[in-house]
Amino acid sequence: MTELIHLWQAGDGVARFVSLLLLAMSVCSWVLIFWRGWTLARARADLGRGLPVFWTAPDLGQGREHLAPLDRGALMLPLIDAAVQDSAPGTLAATARKTSQLTRRLRDALHAVLGGLNRGQVMLATIGATAPFVGLFGTVWGIYHALLSISSTGNFSLDKVSGPVGEALIMTAAGLAVAIPAVLAYNLFGKWVAACEAELEGFAHDLRELIDEA
Repeated sequence: MTELIHLWQAGDGVARFVSLLLLAMSVCSWVLIFWRGWTLARARADLGRGLPVFWTAPDLGQGREHLAPLDRGALMLPLIDAAVQDSAPGTLAATARKTSQLTRRLRDALHAVLGGLNRGQVMLATIGATAPFVGLFGTVWGIYHALLSISSTGNFSLDKVSGPVGEALIMTAAGLAVAIPAVLAYNLFGKWVAACEAELEGFAHDLRELIDEA
């Protein structure tokens, strides 16, 4: 902690900006990790409970009614609503065959749901990819700033150089500390989203078959 305080006091505006940027990236990353971890865990639970309840209902209307309180993240209800609604009359969509209209509505609804499930993934990937380089830039700038300060005193002994350089290397460690959780969370959440996507695609396919045969 003492080294961090000394690094902050000894650093110039660029070094402090890099430190604040890494701090902001870390806060943003952990907020996304907790938020997405909660929403995706809820989504997986809703799919696991909701789909069996829907398919045990006697008809589509009651299936939607039974599913509504279980679909907290609105994952399955948009697909059901898209399956039962009709295209607006007088539009190009309404001129297509009924099967084609149904396929298009289900596809659009599925893309909207998956877009919500993937929300935040780009930010995690960006933080994981850029944080190490931000930290490395802070290290290089800190070493440069430290060498300039030492050169002004004319004392280039090892003990005078090792301290400031060691403190500057903290920036690299900070960049890695920000990036590693973001990358791990991105990979884990990508696996969870893929599992939910497979369930929803199967549900959309089954709805299409159900409506076609009705």
